[in-house]
Amino acid sequence: MKLTGVELRHIRMPLVAPFRTSFGTTTWREVLLLRVVAGDAEGWGECVAMSDPLYSSEYADAAADVLSRFLIPALAAHDRLDAGAVAPALERFKGHRMAKAALEMGVLDAELRAQGRPMARELGAVRDRVPCGVSVGIMASIGELLDAVEGYLDAGYVRIKLKIEPGWDIEPVRAVRERFGDDVLLQVDANAAYTRADARHLARLDPFGLLLIEQPLDEDDVLGHADIAQVIGTPICLDESITSARAAADAIRLGACAIVNVKPGRVGGYLEARRVHDVCAANGVPVWCGGMLETGLGRAANVALAALPGFTLPGDTSASDRYYRTDVTAPFVLEDGHLPVPTAPGIGVTPLPDELEAVTTSTRWIPL
Repeated sequence: MKLTGVELRHIRMPLVAPFRTSFGTTTWREVLLLRVVAGDAEGWGECVAMSDPLYSSEYADAAADVLSRFLIPALAAHDRLDAGAVAPALERFKGHRMAKAALEMGVLDAELRAQGRPMARELGAVRDRVPCGVSVGIMASIGELLDAVEGYLDAGYVRIKLKIEPGWDIEPVRAVRERFGDDVLLQVDANAAYTRADARHLARLDPFGLLLIEQPLDEDDVLGHADIAQVIGTPICLDESITSARAAADAIRLGACAIVNVKPGRVGGYLEARRVHDVCAANGVPVWCGGMLETGLGRAANVALAALPGFTLPGDTSASDRYYRTDVTAPFVLEDGHLPVPTAPGIGVTPLPDELEAVTTSTRWIPL
């Protein structure tokens, strides 16, 4: 394809309830969307960078800046561009994986729509629906937490993930286990809130039979994760530390993780996410698809990815109403604890014009 131009669109969507993690509380999701145009073809990308550099060093306004000044112009010289050529074309620019991922997603969506091919089939999906877990934020009280978990279990979610931090870890997990029993698939996510000195404390989670503890230490401390894996019986899962297939291979070799959370935005795109999946599968390490409060656009692509064979654990591909009362696409609805994999060309969904316009705060067209 030859790109005609890219539209950057900022949208602002209220969450159905505040979502608190160890790095902050989110009440609104400010999202950068990309509309990639190549002649008659059009594709959509979603940048998962947050409003502030708290989860990672990237944030939405910086992503828009690097896209407009460097990344999008870098593709202008390519007369015959496909999604596989995006990462090599952008390689000389350091970092900014979330911005790169959004651009690659838009190009991939446009390419596949033009060819009439669904993204799931392109990536190598083997399922037509995927099991869904849900992420439960840090609450004001144990009672509020138990009510929230009960609601999600009643809705049909097949796995519960609890956000934890120092002072909100052992007792919330104990309360959920005592209330709902050992049969509930339960895991915790620390978002790098602990240090190596907390290993013995985190080992107190072992009796609760958790699927995993996700990213207990800083993203740069891969060796520390290998060390605490010798102390903690609960499997260690890495999230922020996995920035590429090579990073995944290194972490596995060091014994720093037994499970990997794959987030396409964090690794630079869906094609690199597939390579992370392949590395983990070759080493017998299960993977699951994480979430970044995506709109229906990013959720559709994540569901396609989660249908690959190595995704053997339920991911954070929750239904649309977990976060938003109104989405910018037709909503994803939970069916018996699963979401259907889109089968239409590209990512399989398109924005609803009225809903998209209602949440748009600004647009910018960058011609090529």
